[in-house]
Amino acid sequence: MISHLMRVLFFSFITFILLLASYVPAEEIASAEPSGSGVTVLIYHRFGENKYPSTNIALDRFREQLEFLRENKYQVIPLEQLVHSLKGGSRLPDRAVVITIDDGYRSVYTKAWPVLKQYGYPFTVFVYVKATENKHWNYITWDQIREMKAAGVDFQNHGFAHDHLAFKPPEMNLDEYKAWIREDLAVSTRILSEKLKERPRYFALPYGEYNRTVLDEIHSFGYEAIFLQDPGSVSKDTDPLAIPREPILGNDWSTMEHFQTILERVDLPFNSVNPTSGTLANAKPDKFSARLLYPERYNSSSLGIYVSELGWQKASLEGDVVKVDNSSALQRPINRVAVSGKEKESGRTAIRFWLLIQEETGESQ
Repeated sequence: MISHLMRVLFFSFITFILLLASYVPAEEIASAEPSGSGVTVLIYHRFGENKYPSTNIALDRFREQLEFLRENKYQVIPLEQLVHSLKGGSRLPDRAVVITIDDGYRSVYTKAWPVLKQYGYPFTVFVYVKATENKHWNYITWDQIREMKAAGVDFQNHGFAHDHLAFKPPEMNLDEYKAWIREDLAVSTRILSEKLKERPRYFALPYGEYNRTVLDEIHSFGYEAIFLQDPGSVSKDTDPLAIPREPILGNDWSTMEHFQTILERVDLPFNSVNPTSGTLANAKPDKFSARLLYPERYNSSSLGIYVSELGWQKASLEGDVVKVDNSSALQRPINRVAVSGKEKESGRTAIRFWLLIQEETGESQ
């Protein structure tokens, strides 16, 4: 049953990538010069591993992207600097990029690190602890991690078992579910602390999946920042416990065209959404909406709302609420929802996502 769920969720994520990649808002075709765009956090997984095309990036394309950052004078900053800024410690830099790598495949050590050293760029690896601890042949070893850490590479937590934490096992009650999450946090935190001689401070969600319980448990365990796999840019209005990242992987999401597009996008802040992020209470919500913090920034005619299962729809703006009405029941276990619009002043595309989890899937699954 678990393997079936993993297959369903994997193909849901791939479908999400393909659907989103196929939508190119008109404002992204001819955008303004990339200035004042805040921070883009990138996620990579595998490097030069053509056997795994859905999570891989070709090494020559990776070099091309790093060269683009250098030639176009983007700042590549450490993850710690980003979190420090979001917590009020310093001004969030403009035209900045953070490089993160999930899981810790062996190609991080053999292929990506030599290239990153050539450019002198800082980066963070979120470690899938069980794979390294069990000495899986295709994952980085503790000795390699210690070598990289001694050279300045940052390592943080991606969980012990890499479970689908946002899906409560049906045999568990709420207290048991919370204890299950805490046990994974306890084991992964302990092992990383022992192996690296310091406690991890940041957590990247396995598969990018979350609900309110998962986020609360991670925060209560002492983690200062939580990293998602919802695409989007980082602004001063980004919650440190829900930081978006842009996946760079596969055929469509590793192209230079896509890479430049995401660097030019900006955050679209809102302070409440419907349906609420996390576990979906009603599979057929009457609307998808968000209350914008700065509705005056956007051309109202450019506003749209995206749902993975339903695609993009033109949205209306009523006061500070952007919305689309809905009459469709959602079937997928995961849907990502986004609000997008064009900034009046800069001409840039602003976008922000949130995640909906449906524990009971429909017959189509």
